[in-house]
Parts: sequence; structure tokens; C-alpha cells
Amino acid sequence: MAASKDKAVTDLQATEPLEKSDAPITNPRAAARAWLEAGRPVAMATVIDTWGSATVRTGGQMAIADVEEFQGSVSGGCVEADVIAAAIDVIDTGKPEILSFGIADETAWRAGLACGGKIRVHIAKLDPQSDLTFLDELDKAAAARKPIVVTTRLADGHREIHDGTASVDPVITEAVRRAQSGVDKDGQNFVHALTPPPRIVIVGATHIGQHLATMATASGYDVKVIDPRTAFANPTRFNPSQLIAGWPEECFKKLTADPFSAVVTLTHVDHIDDEALTIALKSPCRYIGSLGSRRTHAKRVERLKAAGFTDADIARIHAPVGMPIEAVTAGEIATSILAQIIAAFRKEPAAA
Repeated sequence: MAASKDKAVTDLQATEPLEKSDAPITNPRAAARAWLEAGRPVAMATVIDTWGSATVRTGGQMAIADVEEFQGSVSGGCVEADVIAAAIDVIDTGKPEILSFGIADETAWRAGLACGGKIRVHIAKLDPQSDLTFLDELDKAAAARKPIVVTTRLADGHREIHDGTASVDPVITEAVRRAQSGVDKDGQNFVHALTPPPRIVIVGATHIGQHLATMATASGYDVKVIDPRTAFANPTRFNPSQLIAGWPEECFKKLTADPFSAVVTLTHVDHIDDEALTIALKSPCRYIGSLGSRRTHAKRVERLKAAGFTDADIARIHAPVGMPIEAVTAGEIATSILAQIIAAFRKEPAAA
């Protein structure tokens, strides 16, 4: 495939992706860390702009150690070979490069770009000392589910880390609110929003919960399932790594109901659901949903008001839960709930 620096290529022939081993693609930052610690030169390629049906979103990354060793993806396979070749040059020269690719409609299907598209990729060499410290900071923020924004000066690769919750810069705060990355309006810097993966906390290890956990996981959500009933919260029914057997009040001490979280209650047991809703309503979580009929929810509203919650507080609860698609079966109800959660994450900004 041909590439031009800072200039779109109008017609590229797709090539097969390069892969060295049978290991699945993992976190490119983790790979970069391991290679740097081993004393190997490393370059990081980042998607800084997309147009059309690009398979990798802006902010997607690929770490490259040499022509046979890379992790991550910038296009799903169609331009990886050219990016790797350019990355080797960047490692040799130390100078960042920007590659622009255009995928012609007649060849786009081979790359997963059914309607064609364009991508721009920034490639920079990592420093074995300063960038290990930089990666440490990113890892600490990720472990704490702390949103941060990395700004990269495209000309020389200079990077700065910004606290996504404390910055007063409107560019930084908007990137966090929307969980979106992109080149700033001056075209000089890439603003990379590194927000926590969206999490769905399912309270109630029920049949609906099983379907919801499976579909949400497949959709890329970090899923946790809470239930104090051991017969329900059984590792034979759910992924053991997602299961937390216990009461919501205790379980939420191990979790963070932050602006990148959704909480949905499915137990149909008042005192369990109410305990979880009380915690969720006091948090800035993005979405709250609760299973039950309108009559059930009316009684729930009375209990929550008696507990001191206002009408505005209670209005945050989606009830009856799920999109109104006339769902009947457990799988259909779970689908309607997931659709409603996705809409909340895509359409509504995170709380400040």
C-alpha cells in the first residue's frame, strides 16, 4: 500500500495484515512497556483522524518494535504493513511522521471499509526512560478509573498529561465529557481522551442478567454482576471474573459508580434493588435503570421519597427499564436494556 505524509492517498490496494504469533492482539501500551523494559526500540502509531467507515476509531493505537513484532491495530489490517515500515524509519530517525491513507470504494471491502474512507496516523518513537514514566502514569489513571487527556504536539511528538476532572481548559473538559479524541481546531495537537471503559453494574444475577451480561461484554462493556443470593450468584451461571456475591452496599465499596458507569437493578426484590438504587442515586453514574412494572415503580418511588430523594433524583431512574420495543422474552428484555444504556453513553455527556 502507498502512503503520503500529510497528504491523502486517493487509491490504495489493500494488503493482508502482518502477524507474528498466534497470541491475540492485546493492549499496545502493555506491549510497548514490555519492549521498552527489555531495551528494545519502540514506536507508537496513533489514529488521529478518520473519515468514512474506518474500522478503528480515532485514538486507536499500535505499538511496533520491529517488522515482525507489533500489537494493536490502526485499521483492522489494511494499512498495517505501511505503518510498520514507516515506524521503522521513525525509530531510526527519531522524527515523528504523519501518514494519510485513502481507501478506494472498489478495494475498501477487503479492509472492512464497506463505503470507503480515510485515516491519518501519527507515528512517534518512544523514549526508554521518559516514556516508561509516561506509561506508568497512564496505567495508574486507568487502574483508578480516572479520566485523563494526553495532548501530543504533532510536529515533534511532545506530550502532556491533563487531569480530566480538574482541568479548566474547555478542549480538555469536552474531550472527557464526550470521551472523544481528535486533532484540535488549529491542527497542531492531537487531543487523546483516555476515559475509563464504560461499565455496567448489573444488580441481580437473574435470567435477564445472564443475557445482559453476555451481550454487554460482547459490546465492549466492563460488566460486574452483584447479588447476595448465592444460588443466583453462582459461577456456573456467570463469568466468575464478573461476579460479586454480596449485598450492594458492600459490593459497591469495591466498585466506583462514576460518570462512566451504568447501574441496572434486576432482582425484583425490593430491599436489594432499593439498596443499590440508593447508592446509584447518590453517585454521578451515567445511567440508572430498574426492572418492574409501572405499579412496582410507583411503590418504589414512594419508598425512595420516604428515604429523602427528590423528584429530580428519582427521575434519573429509567423505569420501566429498556427501550419500548415490546420485548417479552428474557433475551429481548436484555436487548432493550442494553440499547437504552448504549444510547445513554452515546448521546448523553458524562457528568462534570
